[in-house]
Amino acid sequence: MSADMRLEELGVSGLGEVDEQTFSGLAERHRRELHVHCYRMLGSFEDAEDTVQETFLRAWRRRETFEGRSTFRAWLYRIATNACLDLLAKCRPAPATGGEVAWLQPYPDRLLDELPAGVGDEPETVAVARETIELAYLVAVQHLAPRPRAVLILRDVLGWPAKDVAELLGDSVNSVNSALQRARAGMREHLPAQRQDWTGGEEDAGTRELVRRYTDASVATDIDGLAALLRDDVRSSMPPTPGLYVGRDTVVRSWVQDGFEGMQDLRAVRTAVNRQPAVAFYLWRKQEGAYLPLTIDVLRVTGGAITEIVTFHADQFPRLGLPARLPADGAE
Repeated sequence: MSADMRLEELGVSGLGEVDEQTFSGLAERHRRELHVHCYRMLGSFEDAEDTVQETFLRAWRRRETFEGRSTFRAWLYRIATNACLDLLAKCRPAPATGGEVAWLQPYPDRLLDELPAGVGDEPETVAVARETIELAYLVAVQHLAPRPRAVLILRDVLGWPAKDVAELLGDSVNSVNSALQRARAGMREHLPAQRQDWTGGEEDAGTRELVRRYTDASVATDIDGLAALLRDDVRSSMPPTPGLYVGRDTVVRSWVQDGFEGMQDLRAVRTAVNRQPAVAFYLWRKQEGAYLPLTIDVLRVTGGAITEIVTFHADQFPRLGLPARLPADGAE
């Protein structure tokens, strides 16, 4: 039985007749897609988890307000969007002037693969889903004011009609269309100009070879080898650490200043995050007798060169399903 249904399909006159266990089962079927939706709105995996829990709590408490005019799924999306807007109104600062987003967290591909069948199966929808989960898109979205952000995601990602978005936000259709125009203009300001040339991710043979070379050069702490893989206008950041480095020379200089060349005994594990190639690095710790998590680099590749590196700290390894340690003879 599908959870994307109307009241008559539930065989009841209202959700007030449904017990908590049945309600929870219906809602849980939408957990992953609601989590991804909240993640797009908030940019933080942890905040998205909290907001989905809040969504289910609100839905259960307000179950009698579900009148069946929309599907159960659409009703949950409405509640989730408002929960995100409430959180943004309470405690989310604007992104730093340099452009980095301190609260940005990665989303493992293995969890994106859990999205239910039938959600975004069409080729065009698949492309939109991939592009709108990449880190550059997430960063650009965080620069939008909350309501235009919600309009953009509901209209351009989920494909909701303007009328439905207006109803959710309590606005007119004209206001929604105006907000969408502002949001699209804001995205053009913050998205990479070469977005239409992005690669297809791990399925792209050229990207796989580039990631292999990047991994080898990193493990060897070969600064010159790494520099050769970067495009002139490459960008690098390390949330939540402040700072955005732009340009090959600037990025390489930051690596040298941070003592990267002096690092010895690195190992690497290749993975995928936000539908982008990523490399997790481990550093040998003699006292532990093992290689322990260090950082993970998420790469954006354009035209055969690395155009962005977002580096996350070791605290993200468990969520990404990465090993807690590699043995002394560990290989990639």
